[in-house]
Amino acid sequence: MSGHVHKDYTGAKFGMWLFLFTEVLLFGGLFLLYAVYLARYPQEFISAGKELNVWFGGGNTLVLLTSSLFVAISITALRRGAKTLCLRLLGSTIACAVIFMVNKYFEWSAKISHGIYPGSEHLKEMQPGEMVFFNLYYLTTGLHGLHVIIGALVIAWAMILIKKDRVNADDWVILENAGLYWHLVDLIWIFVFPLYYLILH
Repeated sequence: MSGHVHKDYTGAKFGMWLFLFTEVLLFGGLFLLYAVYLARYPQEFISAGKELNVWFGGGNTLVLLTSSLFVAISITALRRGAKTLCLRLLGSTIACAVIFMVNKYFEWSAKISHGIYPGSEHLKEMQPGEMVFFNLYYLTTGLHGLHVIIGALVIAWAMILIKKDRVNADDWVILENAGLYWHLVDLIWIFVFPLYYLILH
């Protein structure tokens, strides 16, 4: 029986790493596009980048780093049998996801209120490089935001399974995979933040 469980565990881990690899390819393609257009429109990217609020970006980076720490500790807590602590940490991770999305909502709202959004007349009047920058910005941060929502839902699902004791100190692979996904979401943002908010300032 134990061998069967081990086989399932290995398969689940392998499947998760394979899935994460496809996610890396997806965002890697966006970062490659960014690099190509940055080389083509360096000055326009810099002027467009100055429109972004570095405090929003920095705050969200801190929020995601904290959330990743909560997830990492939650797995250790579950393996040690501290179920309540594990659930509290996972709840805190979801709270961080909510804070991240609220910050993103305010940041996007500020841009949209200034007429800067894909397809807007104001954006069409900008220099080609600036238009490309903002289109890439919305595409990348929008896709990342979707991953934050999915990650929070996956963690919520893991919490339900922990409460039902289907994920426990002896079988934590689902929580570990949920944690890996969340760490990827965090890692992608660590690339997004300097590319859009820091390098161009």
